[in-house]
Amino acid sequence: MTRRHLFGLALGAGVAATAASRRWALGINTYCLRFQRWNDRQLFDYCVGQKLDSIFLQDSLDPAVMDPKHWAEMKAWVKDAEMRVETGGGAILPKTTEGLGQSVATLRKNLDRAAGMGSPIVRALLASDRYSMPDDGPVEKHMETAVKILREVRTQAMDLGLKVGIENHKELMAYQTRQVIEGAGKEFVGSYLDTGNPVFVAEHPLTTIEELGPLAVSFHLRDSVVYEQPGGIAVQWVPLGEGTLDFKMLVERAAQIIPAGVYIYCKPITARPPVVLPVYNDEYWKTWFPKGRSRDFGRFIALAKQGRSYDRPHVTADVGDVRDKYMSALKPQQMEHMERSLAYCKKVLDLGVKWRG
Repeated sequence: MTRRHLFGLALGAGVAATAASRRWALGINTYCLRFQRWNDRQLFDYCVGQKLDSIFLQDSLDPAVMDPKHWAEMKAWVKDAEMRVETGGGAILPKTTEGLGQSVATLRKNLDRAAGMGSPIVRALLASDRYSMPDDGPVEKHMETAVKILREVRTQAMDLGLKVGIENHKELMAYQTRQVIEGAGKEFVGSYLDTGNPVFVAEHPLTTIEELGPLAVSFHLRDSVVYEQPGGIAVQWVPLGEGTLDFKMLVERAAQIIPAGVYIYCKPITARPPVVLPVYNDEYWKTWFPKGRSRDFGRFIALAKQGRSYDRPHVTADVGDVRDKYMSALKPQQMEHMERSLAYCKKVLDLGVKWRG
């Protein structure tokens, strides 16, 4: 056995030991409680009651959401509770080039808000999905636009000591999101790493973790069922621990490569019906993912072959105009799914610090 081989074994054992001993601080992403229509104080109190270490305030519904006095209040609440707060905004790509200035201005305001609350990051994304991206030009053009917008706020972000966390959403594959982050500058841009969105771009979340993990500034867990259907692969979000994904494996791999100090968040988004990706249709790849990587797609197909549809009773009415008609059923289901997911995070994945007493 060579000296180099012995060194490799020792290094591998050290990485495994680090992953096994890592104690993740746990929070929730508040978007998952949006049906409750709670203000920020109610969301914060829920997190305190659940003995969480952090709160990720996403898409806040609070009437004072853009009031600097409210930002200071939130900062004081989390400090008194010895918690952490993270927050941010939404999509940064404008529909037209005329909207570029407004996109930059909105991102600047979100940076101010994050700093006012004491958040070390500000969440952003390019677009809600590939269908929402501007119609003019290929995806590479829109990636370049995103880099341009991000570079406009570099000085402000660095002066505030913040990083922009780009969420891998339903518009890019992980390697493309990495290219945006690296193109803008890793010194002030990182990955808001989400395990739920990859399946909507025919990507295994393990691929996403391995591609973006070293750049992660925030890590969000969401489960999915992934299974074969006539005409393609069906995907649907479900409560944590109830889908096709092996989250023990995903979290263990993440612990090996995600930087120390990154918080982990429970983010179950449910009540939406399955979506079938027409992955065997040439037009699908030609139109949306012309540069998809065969190795990554092969891993996704292998995942689908292990999966099956979600068979637990649930209401799937989080769609368009139907949502409000079924809100009396959606609200309690959302709470139940959150608490089932939190129990899974704590008891099965062994995440979190405060709840242990």
